[in-house]
Amino acid sequence: MGAFEDKIRFMTGEATKLGLRVDQALLEKVAKGLGPALYNDDASLVSTSDRDELKRVKENFLMGKLGLTDEAAMDVAIEEVTNQFGASNKNKHRALFYYLLVEKFGKGGMYN
Repeated sequence: MGAFEDKIRFMTGEATKLGLRVDQALLEKVAKGLGPALYNDDASLVSTSDRDELKRVKENFLMGKLGLTDEAAMDVAIEEVTNQFGASNKNKHRALFYYLLVEKFGKGGMYN
């Protein structure tokens, strides 16, 4: 197995630990979109306690990639996803975090 497949298997396992069921194909597409960040220990995680990080998630991913405009809805979704991981959970994996945001906003079709 390659590094990408190992990461996907790991993310699927993490989702299972959180009691989440994921669409494997969509998770793979979201993860692939992260490019090299998927393999960088720091960049592969979302620090929800860092306001600048959350601003980047909102501006670069939700607005930039998904084309969203309702900032209040984005803030609510980010908080909901954070709670799905558990606020104190320091291992909020970016691929899974973004996957959950894609699902929340019904934007999976963008990855076809």
